[in-house]
Amino acid sequence: MMEHFTIFRIFSYTKMIFMNKLTFALLTVALLSFSIAARAQSDNDMKAMMAYSTPGDIHKMMAKSVGTWTCAITMWMAPNTPPMNSTGEMKNEMILGGRYLKGTNTGNFMGQPFEGISTTGYDNAKKVFLNNWIDNMGTGMTTLTGTWDAATNSIIFTGSMLDPASSKDIPVREVLKFVDDNHQTMEMYANAGAGGQEFKTMEIKFTRK
Repeated sequence: MMEHFTIFRIFSYTKMIFMNKLTFALLTVALLSFSIAARAQSDNDMKAMMAYSTPGDIHKMMAKSVGTWTCAITMWMAPNTPPMNSTGEMKNEMILGGRYLKGTNTGNFMGQPFEGISTTGYDNAKKVFLNNWIDNMGTGMTTLTGTWDAATNSIIFTGSMLDPASSKDIPVREVLKFVDDNHQTMEMYANAGAGGQEFKTMEIKFTRK
C-alpha cells in the first residue's frame, strides 16, 4: 500500500513538473509570437508614417508654382451680370519642409485693399489635394478638396463656402489649370442661391513675373 502511495506521489509530482514545463513553453511561444507581431506592426506603422509625412513627386510639382505672379481677375456677382475686372499679385512659397504651398495674394476689391492667403497641400494617405483660404473680406475659412484631372492638366477642387446674405453654405467648384510653367488659370463656380444653377463667379489668369 505504501509503495502504491509513493508511486502515485512520484507520478503526480512528475506530471506537475511536466505540466509546468509545458505551460512555460506555451507561454514562451505566445510571448515570442506577440513580440514578433508587435515588432512587425511597429515597423509597418513606422513605414506608413514615413510615407505619409515625406514630400513626394506631387509636392515637387506644386513647388514649380513658387515665385511671384501677376493676376488678371474677372468676377461676376450673379448670373448674366456684367463682369468686374481688377488686377493683383500672388507670391508663392513652399513651407514646412516642402509640404505645403503658401500663396499670399494682394490687390483691390471694389476700391478696397484686398489680402488673401491660401495654403495648398497634398495628403499622401488620402491621395487628395487640400486647399484652405482666408482673406480680409470675411472672418471665416474656406476649405476645398481636390483631385488631379490628367485630361486637362488641372486640379479640380470641390467644397462649400458661406453666403453671408443667407448665412448658409453653398456648393463651389474650383478648377486650377496648369497651362505651362509660366501661366495658370483658376475658374471658380458657385450655385446661384438655394437650389440654383451653377454659374461662373471668378476667373483669374496668372502670369509669372
